[in-house]
Amino acid sequence: MAWWGKVVGGAFGFMLGGPLGALLGAALGHNFDKGLIGIEQSGPADRERIQTAFFTATFTVMGHLAKADGRVSPEEIALAEAVMAEMDLTPEQRKAAIALFNQGKAADFPLDETLDQFRRECRRRATLIQMFLEIQIQAAYADGRMDKAEERVLLHVCERLGIPRFVFDQLRRMVEAHRRAAGAGRGRYAGREAPKMGLDDAYAILNLSPDASDAEVKKAYRRLMSRHHPDKLISKGLPEEMMKMAQQKTAEIRKAYERIKRERGL
Repeated sequence: MAWWGKVVGGAFGFMLGGPLGALLGAALGHNFDKGLIGIEQSGPADRERIQTAFFTATFTVMGHLAKADGRVSPEEIALAEAVMAEMDLTPEQRKAAIALFNQGKAADFPLDETLDQFRRECRRRATLIQMFLEIQIQAAYADGRMDKAEERVLLHVCERLGIPRFVFDQLRRMVEAHRRAAGAGRGRYAGREAPKMGLDDAYAILNLSPDASDAEVKKAYRRLMSRHHPDKLISKGLPEEMMKMAQQKTAEIRKAYERIKRERGL
């Protein structure tokens, strides 16, 4: 939580300028001095600066995506609240996240400028950028489906962040499989055992076809576990509060791998 302490503590040396800084300042009710925060860093991005950018971009873009079809559904609000719950935010952080979500819903939300700055702050950290996109895809499925308006927004997000279409399609299939494996929503199977993960979903979670070789299965598993490893993501700039989400992702990847191993007798 060191990054948050510096945000609210007024340590402007790493504070964001540009649209992300303005959005965060508004969420906190601070009128940051652009003369102090508007200077781009010339060296590698500070981890706390990236964590601040990730937090700000995640909730504003999530709010914009929720409004893409013209209305914000109760499921989309619940998804945003679930992300906040998984992050175990402090009351102050939760208040800021809600304010950022609401700013993203505004008609004048600067989506392109926000994404452009987020990409610059991430300094080509592809793993971190993909994690951001996964969260947004999950948000699009909050009400059980991704409609055309949401898909258009997500494809635009990919374009601004430099993510190829095939990567978006892969992540979309993986998110769909994760949802099915989890019973399409928390609490649906309360008091009774959730259905076991299907083999097709296990392959989709590992982004594999059923005819993949054993060696390809093992390689895909190791690659995904490395990409979603919480410590690795945090070292690249994922806020510490999102570690639980990363841990849940690795648990699901491990579960899919074990399902395929049992089927193949490995």
